[in-house]
Amino acid sequence: MAALSRPRNAQPTVRKKYWFERLMAILVLANFGLVVFDLSYIPFRDLYLRYLPGFTHWYGERFREIGPERTTAAYLQTVEELEDQMVQEGLRSSGAEELLSDLRRRSVEIIDENPFAVANKSGVLEQIKNRMRDRIDTESAKQAFETFWSRDYLDLEKVDWFNRNIKPLLETNYYRPIGENGAPKNLFWQIDRWFIALFGIEFFLRTLYLSRRYKGTNWLDAILWRWYDILLLIPFSTLPMWRWLSLSRIIPMMTRLNQSNLPILEPLRKRINRMFVTNFAIELTEVVVIRIIDQMQNLIQEGTISNWLLQSNPNRPYIDINDVDEVQAISQRLISVVLYQVLPKIKPELDTLLHHSITSALNQSPAYQGFQKLPGIGDIPNQVAQQIVAEVSKNAYGALTNALEDPVGAELTQKLVQNFIKTLRSEIQQDQTVEEIQSLTTALLEEVKINYVKRLATEDLEQLQQKPYQIYEVTQRSQ
Repeated sequence: MAALSRPRNAQPTVRKKYWFERLMAILVLANFGLVVFDLSYIPFRDLYLRYLPGFTHWYGERFREIGPERTTAAYLQTVEELEDQMVQEGLRSSGAEELLSDLRRRSVEIIDENPFAVANKSGVLEQIKNRMRDRIDTESAKQAFETFWSRDYLDLEKVDWFNRNIKPLLETNYYRPIGENGAPKNLFWQIDRWFIALFGIEFFLRTLYLSRRYKGTNWLDAILWRWYDILLLIPFSTLPMWRWLSLSRIIPMMTRLNQSNLPILEPLRKRINRMFVTNFAIELTEVVVIRIIDQMQNLIQEGTISNWLLQSNPNRPYIDINDVDEVQAISQRLISVVLYQVLPKIKPELDTLLHHSITSALNQSPAYQGFQKLPGIGDIPNQVAQQIVAEVSKNAYGALTNALEDPVGAELTQKLVQNFIKTLRSEIQQDQTVEEIQSLTTALLEEVKINYVKRLATEDLEQLQQKPYQIYEVTQRSQ
């Protein structure tokens, strides 16, 4: 009974530990998501303003100290005052004329001074100028604004066009103060410090637990056991070069997600794993294969392979480790396999081919055609052809086997092979044949790299991922 009660007592402990790992994995994931959002806030601020304007303004004011840019904010305020004046008194009032004159002056100032440059949004000013030029149909942006903010041109419909096409671009401009370190202010550390403190406490407790749980494990060993958690303790920096180090937290995040086996995050974990593993496999395969082909090209260009095949370089003796001419041995072995194993199996097909060739040749002979027309001949010509084929095939095969089995024939065959290889080596070296073959082979290997190996980087990753992960999932289910 005591043995049975031990698993029951241990089960709650295991469950608590399992849920603790899941909770910490969720916190690490949340922290990484905040880091990514903060890093993307400035580059994608216009996109966030479009879909989350309230939250985007609050986050920018609270943690980036971003405020309205005075020139563009005053410009939009003047447009609102003009719109109210037009609704109440019309464009013929003295107040409306003053506001129109002020807007024309401010438009020229914006074009000349470019208040968008501080926020690195000069392209937005170009969009505004282009839209205004297209609206007025003129090549001068200043002239376009001058015409637009005139009493003769403007009406409420034109103001509505301005609010839909120009105002959203002006609202994307902002002012961001500079800190004492010369970088724009960023208060994300006020959020990140709580995560770092929590991860630091957890890391300390884990190190203490591991050092006491396993005998012979000191603090350094316990720290190295969970080395990837150290990346969670890197403090957030306002300097752009160091701020991107926060993305290294993806390593402990992926490790913890893999250990926690969260059902909700399982698709995300698989997707990220597939992305990293597949890209790494593609890059590694491409590098290794290209490296092998490059080495082969170098050996061909240096003449190493041709010297080995032709044995034509006396200054670089070839090292033989078994006193066997491998080329000659391979040739003899292939002849033996073809003669004793291949030919007997394909003999019916060879006989049929020979019979067809002989019959076709005889049918083209006028004498044979006349012989077939004689009475009583019947199928005799066909039978004669079959006998000839069988006799030729038998005699040829017997001659070959006798040549190999007979000591004198075997010696003659060996001399034939040696003379063939020697003659081939000698003739290949004539008329720059070796150089031409080397050049063509090198070009062929280069084409293989371009057309097949380097194309791996552009393959559909989903197809490369499908089969390996199907096998992995089947293996996991079976376990």
